[in-house]
Amino acid sequence: MLDAAGIDAAIKTKGVDEQALIDILTRRSWQQRKEIAFEYERIARKDLATALKAALSGSLEALMLGLLKSPSEFDAAALNSSMKGLGTDEETLIELVCSRASSNEEMVNIKKVYKDSECWAFKQGNQIRWINHPLVALTLFDPQTKRDEPTNVVDYEKIDEDARALYDAGVKIKGTDVATWITIMSQRSVPHLQRVFDRYKSYSPYDMKDSIRKEVKGDLEKSFLTLVECFENKQVYFANRLNEAMKGKTAKDKVVTRILVSRCEVDLMKIRTEFKRQHKRTLYQTIGEHTKGDYQRALLSLCGGDD
Repeated sequence: MLDAAGIDAAIKTKGVDEQALIDILTRRSWQQRKEIAFEYERIARKDLATALKAALSGSLEALMLGLLKSPSEFDAAALNSSMKGLGTDEETLIELVCSRASSNEEMVNIKKVYKDSECWAFKQGNQIRWINHPLVALTLFDPQTKRDEPTNVVDYEKIDEDARALYDAGVKIKGTDVATWITIMSQRSVPHLQRVFDRYKSYSPYDMKDSIRKEVKGDLEKSFLTLVECFENKQVYFANRLNEAMKGKTAKDKVVTRILVSRCEVDLMKIRTEFKRQHKRTLYQTIGEHTKGDYQRALLSLCGGDD
């Protein structure tokens, strides 16, 4: 295969031909990259990921290695990384779990890969960590948790019942019945929840997001808000995350890499459209302003063009 030979030549070149690696790996699908990796190992007698680790470094290395993983493998690896060490990277954990929680397929695949990895054993020995993350723990680790699939039937009675239950469990009472919120938000279909949040405003003086801000704090607040934002428009959520990651003089490379790699074959074109609509400039331009070097060129190629 020409691509595998091209990568072999790029790695063997004195100084490494990063542009050749970028041109090949960022312009292929994951399935094609999987085939390239198989062919590379056949002709070079070594694993492509190992070769890239030796040839590259920093943010470019992380991006290229991410592209070699399937979407589920990439997510599971990011979850694993977010929980390594003494602390937990709650921001990454919440983004990954809550943004994927609207899709049964994504969550089932992540759970399978995650359970098969070292991360599952790590979690099993550290359940105490998840006491403060009940929504994340339920969504990610409870095998019984499954979201209803969307249907063409609109159940107005159930919509009203759920809207009232959310109100009764939060704004109406002193304190918050978090378990009820979690059950509804982790099990109902996305179209159903969109109607529930609209109906909720007929019971509560606050919309769902304002109610969350009033009722819960910390990581639980962030988790619920992320869920609601993704239920409303997941592409707007990711566009805003990218904007936040590139607000300063330098970008938060891990966030930018994670979103572009994980969404490049899912909904990146829609994210680009929402980014321009929300922030009055293109994602391509923003990447160009806040990143540099080979890492910038890889991101721009993965982005796929200006709008």
